[in-house]
Amino acid sequence: MSHVGVPRGTVRKRRSLALLTTGVLTIPVLAGCSSGSEETSRGVPQDIAPAARQAVSDGSTVNWAVDALPATFNAFQADADSATTRITGALLPALFPMDASGQPKLNPDYLESAKIIEREPKQVVLYKLNQQAVWSDGREIGAPDFVAQWRALRGKDSAFWTARNSGYERIEKIERGADDLQVRVTFSKPYADWRSLFSPLYSKEITGSPDAFNDGARTTLKNTAGPFVLRSVSKAKGTVTLARNPRWWGDKAKLDTLVFRAVAAGDRTQALADGTVDVADIDASTADRITLARRDRGNNGQPLAHGPGSETTPAAALRSWALAHGSDEEAAEIAQAAREKNRKAVVAYTAEQKGLRDFAVRKSLEPAYTQLALNGESGPLADDRVRRAVARALDREELARTVLGPLGLPAKPLGSHLALAGQPGYKDGSGALGDQNTKEAQALLADAGWTRGGAVQPPKDTKAGSEAEKKGAKGDAPGTEEDAEKEAAEGTKDDKEAKSEKAENEKKAGQAGEEEKAGKKTEQDGEGSTTEDSTAEGEKADRASADRASEDSAASRDEGLYIVGEDNKPGAHAPAQAVSTGGVSAVHVLAPARTAAAQSAALLRQAGALGEDGAVAAQDKQPGGAAGAYAPVGTAAPAPAAAKGQLGKDGKALTLRFVLPSGPGSQSLRSVGDKIAVMLEKIGIGTEIIKVPDESYFKDHVASGAYDLALYSWPATAYPATDGRPIYAKPEPATDGSLLVEQNYTRVGTDHIDQLFDQAAAELDEKAARELMKQADARIWAAAGSIPLFQRPQLVAVDKKLANVGAFGFAAPRYQDIGFKNRQAAGSPADRKK
Repeated sequence: MSHVGVPRGTVRKRRSLALLTTGVLTIPVLAGCSSGSEETSRGVPQDIAPAARQAVSDGSTVNWAVDALPATFNAFQADADSATTRITGALLPALFPMDASGQPKLNPDYLESAKIIEREPKQVVLYKLNQQAVWSDGREIGAPDFVAQWRALRGKDSAFWTARNSGYERIEKIERGADDLQVRVTFSKPYADWRSLFSPLYSKEITGSPDAFNDGARTTLKNTAGPFVLRSVSKAKGTVTLARNPRWWGDKAKLDTLVFRAVAAGDRTQALADGTVDVADIDASTADRITLARRDRGNNGQPLAHGPGSETTPAAALRSWALAHGSDEEAAEIAQAAREKNRKAVVAYTAEQKGLRDFAVRKSLEPAYTQLALNGESGPLADDRVRRAVARALDREELARTVLGPLGLPAKPLGSHLALAGQPGYKDGSGALGDQNTKEAQALLADAGWTRGGAVQPPKDTKAGSEAEKKGAKGDAPGTEEDAEKEAAEGTKDDKEAKSEKAENEKKAGQAGEEEKAGKKTEQDGEGSTTEDSTAEGEKADRASADRASEDSAASRDEGLYIVGEDNKPGAHAPAQAVSTGGVSAVHVLAPARTAAAQSAALLRQAGALGEDGAVAAQDKQPGGAAGAYAPVGTAAPAPAAAKGQLGKDGKALTLRFVLPSGPGSQSLRSVGDKIAVMLEKIGIGTEIIKVPDESYFKDHVASGAYDLALYSWPATAYPATDGRPIYAKPEPATDGSLLVEQNYTRVGTDHIDQLFDQAAAELDEKAARELMKQADARIWAAAGSIPLFQRPQLVAVDKKLANVGAFGFAAPRYQDIGFKNRQAAGSPADRKK
């Protein structure tokens, strides 16, 4: 997972974090466009091996894998990441954590109650704190902590380096209530997502000054208030160690210590097998190995039917043995080394599999969804018709099956940007854009001017100061008598030039032309009358096309020409039957005016045929296109003819840059990307897949806008009006000419979407606020900048004797309940100690 942050000192009104695995239009009754309903949506339950507290042993240690040590323990800073969230969840107060259905739920460990007590003239919320709630130094949690956090996060003091302050800027004042355990918060304007505030809550010692906030909380937390306290951080060992909080007033933590250990994704199988970690997020390949390990438990020491060497046939094994023991010493040495390497790999794999038998795979759906992002800032995707065509080309069900099906999870595409299945307010809004439909997608592209053969056609009106531009400037209507006279005069001039150039080139061609004609005549005589008639009809059609193309040909001649195939590209082969005539190839004779137009028309007719049946002559497959094709100087060479049916416009092929991460943990994302590329190819859109390192994928490509298509994820939220707005807000131009996109990396948005978010954020009626979010979601679908694909799978390897930990789904972990099952419950001979 990677967090996309902002520079220190930059204030952003946002709460959401971007995750790696790795969204204009006017349409009627958007809120009513839906293919689902809130009532019928169901989420996937969590999988944590639940057990009552009395069935869990006291004591012992659990090692939990994280991607890396957290860069900061301050969850409100730009470089806070998933490790920050995981660790602070066991150390700091969360007033309204999400429950299993994705709703915020009051946490009785910290609050007795919290509710709106006044709506007019201003919204007032009264918090009543748990009387036993204290910081680890013994001080009561109270109003001073709320005040200090509000002042640090409200955005008025730039000395605080904060990247997450949504909602705090709406607070007018915070006061002590009837006693120190009551906190009265008055808002300057209504705020529906008030429950999102003060979670996590830091002590005033951390938020009270810029130095403590900016630097003090990065490497340690001196004052905490959770079931655990921070004992130590070891960069050398890559560990953060938590210990049971002796001042904790709630249910006593079952574990003595909880160790978060930095383990890279590629090292987790080994870490699990050798007992370094007890809990780890894993990928599908590791999950498969754990399943196989448990299946092979009763194989009585027989060789494994999987892993290194499992695919070696008896014949191959015999040949390897023969080589290793043969008389050829050099071959024997190589074979013996290969056999020894394979033997060691088998031993290591078998040992790992034995260690993996002690684990179970807990699986659910992660509270995050994967989307296809379409960068609408520039290029073809700046046209909403092209974006909608891309969306309509996707078979989202197939993409969901690709990732979720093999894992046994419900393979259903996600229907909302602002809620996940099972959450209140979820409704499938994809009907605002439409289902997968190849014909509709092709029609949208045609309407946008992308056609078959467009990649080999020169741009129209390319001549500087062209007649089209002059007419547009003068406001003249086409088809006037004056225009007709001008065109007739130009046509006469073209004819004269054509005759002169034709005579000159025919003289240069000489004997080559005569031999070519003789060859054609011999072929025609052998083919009979049918071929002659067909050829005559083709030449007639070519002449007709030439008449229509003469004006463009004249413009091209005036600007200068280049010949595709003579651009000295590596691998460009010579014409199949070039006849030398004074050093000039007969195939490459420059034919002017109407003759050139006839050849151009013939090439275009061939390109049209290619678009229909996909057939490409072998001699036409040279890089750079067919030799003898003409285009104005400066025009990009057309795409290779091998690109079947690819669309183009003004001599440019419709090709999109598809950026994907290249790391080992992103294989499923790349599989989805490959399938998307195939789906787009069916409607004539080419893709240039660019694989980049995981560490630079988001920062250097997605966030910077250096992509056309990309796959990345957004986390679920219980507060879509607050957390969703920066992701889908309309980008605004900055004073320096750049674009302020907040977290809207697709650069697609509308004023109406922003208005709906603002209205929902100020709507204190929860039902009305959800309806506004459904309308916003429909508009986001229609803008086609972000296409939700599926909710991400959540696979967690857990020691099978552990309880109350695994794939949590929406819910926040209850760290105090995690532990090993006791001997009676687990049937183990002794409590596990580490």
